[in-house]
Amino acid sequence: MMDAVAIPPFERFYEQHRVEVLRLLRRRLGVDRADDAFQETFLRALRAYRRLEHGEHLRAWVLTIAQNVALDMLRRAKPTVELVEVGADDSRPAYEVLADLTDGLPPKERAAVVLRYGYDLSYEQIAAALDSSPDAARQATSTGVRRLRRSASHDRIS
Repeated sequence: MMDAVAIPPFERFYEQHRVEVLRLLRRRLGVDRADDAFQETFLRALRAYRRLEHGEHLRAWVLTIAQNVALDMLRRAKPTVELVEVGADDSRPAYEVLADLTDGLPPKERAAVVLRYGYDLSYEQIAAALDSSPDAARQATSTGVRRLRRSASHDRIS
């Protein structure tokens, strides 16, 4: 049976692997963040070092620790760029945004379509605004949308 490889003193282990660990972390995280990850890697290694049973594969062991530290840092990283919300321009009211589309509809259907799709109101809320029933609000919205579809298909054919 083979004898287990002796575990070198931590200082020697550190000297043997520090350059390669730092190179890996700089590749993964960039120069700025690699120093913090480097320190964290060797702190984790130091904490676990006394529990090692043999000195085999120390290079792979410390590179795995470094890889895990890099992944942890990447997961925790907050975006540095403010995300731009894509969607409707909130500076104009919905009735203005939908005006070109709904101009040809009768007033009740136009109001129902704008309230439903421009303001995302429920049929109950639309009914209250139009002083009608939820079924009538649903019907006005549906009829308005059908007219818009018909109008759009006629425009494409022409």
